[in-house]
Amino acid sequence: MDLNQIMFLGILAGALYFFISEKLSVDMTALLIILALAISKILDPKEALSGFSSEPALILAAVFVLSAGLTATGLTDAIGNAVAKVAGTNQWIANLVIMSTVACLSAFTHHLMVTAMMLPIVMRLCRERDMPSSRLLIPMATAASLGTTMTLIGAPAFLLANSVIKRAGEPPLQLFSVTPLGGALVVFGFILILLLLWVLPKTSGRDRNDEKFRIDGVFTELVIPADSKWLGVSTSQFSKEMDKRFEVVGVRRNGARISTMAETLLQIDDVLLVKTSPDELLSVEEKMGIALRTVKKYGAEMPDSGEHVAKSEPMIVQAVISPRSSLIGKSVGEADFLHTLGVLVIGLWRKDGWIYHEISKVRLREGDLIVLWGHEERLEAVNDDGNFLLLVPMTVRPKKRVKAKTAGLIMLGSILLAATETLPAHIAFILGAVAMVLTKCVSLRQAYESIEVKIFVMIAGVIPLGIAMEKTGLATLFAKNLSLLIAHWEPWAIMMTFFVAAGLLTQILSDAATTVLIAPIAVAFAKAAQVSPTAAVVCVTVGAVASFLTPIGHHGNLLILGPGNYRFVDFLKVGFPLTALIAVLTSFISLRLWG
Repeated sequence: MDLNQIMFLGILAGALYFFISEKLSVDMTALLIILALAISKILDPKEALSGFSSEPALILAAVFVLSAGLTATGLTDAIGNAVAKVAGTNQWIANLVIMSTVACLSAFTHHLMVTAMMLPIVMRLCRERDMPSSRLLIPMATAASLGTTMTLIGAPAFLLANSVIKRAGEPPLQLFSVTPLGGALVVFGFILILLLLWVLPKTSGRDRNDEKFRIDGVFTELVIPADSKWLGVSTSQFSKEMDKRFEVVGVRRNGARISTMAETLLQIDDVLLVKTSPDELLSVEEKMGIALRTVKKYGAEMPDSGEHVAKSEPMIVQAVISPRSSLIGKSVGEADFLHTLGVLVIGLWRKDGWIYHEISKVRLREGDLIVLWGHEERLEAVNDDGNFLLLVPMTVRPKKRVKAKTAGLIMLGSILLAATETLPAHIAFILGAVAMVLTKCVSLRQAYESIEVKIFVMIAGVIPLGIAMEKTGLATLFAKNLSLLIAHWEPWAIMMTFFVAAGLLTQILSDAATTVLIAPIAVAFAKAAQVSPTAAVVCVTVGAVASFLTPIGHHGNLLILGPGNYRFVDFLKVGFPLTALIAVLTSFISLRLWG
């Protein structure tokens, strides 16, 4: 070995130590890799920093923004709720519906986001239909990882694998090049999972959002504006179309409550008394054909405290009535928040019961949570008022549901542009990300916040690690030594060897890091053994993203560990036979597609 190879092995050993021990965050470790490769002159500065401008990193950042657009417009929630409605009460049918949906979503968005989105929906389904969460969550998380094998953008590891393939002089993979392989893995994987359901325990846990005192419903009042699309529509039809978003508990017209609510046709200025979630409360806007009654009626009367207040955007905060509050026992109307504090009450939550009256007539109690609307300076004054505790902004974000179709079309357009090679994949998805911002599906701030900087920097840091392995000749050296052991094996056995190596290493490293480390070795060996380099790299990549041996191998498994009340061995019961099946399928199908 020469000096560069020895230095590279030292850098690699240090990187593996920090990745495994987690004494440094993955992004900091990635930056240290870049610095070490540049300072040691194994790579020149341009090569060391090439990961930041690489196609994999750019596509990953764009996909995060596109995913944020789907979430911010409520499209993912709508899909999740539709899935819960179709799932039924049979465990096998519920699993099949949930897994199919999750796999399709994970093919185009980040699988961890999909798992996190579906977790509360599946937990709610389990509670409502009396099904053990342990029988649904492992299949759901596993399907999310399997779905990433169906497209090139499903997992960062495939983007990295494609860069290795191109550097090897092989034809690059296109967006749907891996779909035949991924589709087979999904179909046969689902069949095996359903057959193995009986090995999973019948237990249920709680997810972190399923707390006893969580705010799961806020009472508010909506009004029908003059130009509303709901004019002439029955309240029953309104409730049906707004299912899971607004639960109508009463209708008032001209100050009187309507008794035959279900048959009533909505008119201008009708007031709907509804129960809704905090994020839906924040999402209300007149483009939906409804408005917050209090804001619509009194918003123009907000007192002015100066030029800055007049120009500033109103804020929405939540406040809890303190134990010694002088407001206890008073109705919201008697408290007259508008004239005494310069803010409006737009919502109310009570822990031990529900409310069926107008907000203005509700008498406040200790511990009631009220949702306030007003300008920042006025709310600061409320913060200094001894009647309230915990005056904080709402922790949820409004959903721009009127933009849901736009977000869906942008995502679909980006996929079509990349799939048809009308534009290079990274340009197509960057175009989609920019379109999400320009059409206001997400704000520029939300777009930046949606990008997982740690993952982006990690990708940018491990790409030069793979370049350095090839440049120093270590990949070729390792491949030659490996050839002494397996050169005379059957091609499918060679492919499986690479799958197993990646599958074991990804239990302690990320799928991206595993791919970058093993893929160059696989390419060098494949060329020496006269087998397909592309097939070898694909086997490595699938081994990295679809090896389900332990709960620590995938972040999605860690998300469901508590909610499913799982033990370590529960993942092995399904993961070991599933990984073995995937290894065999991947080895044979890869050779058939690229051999």
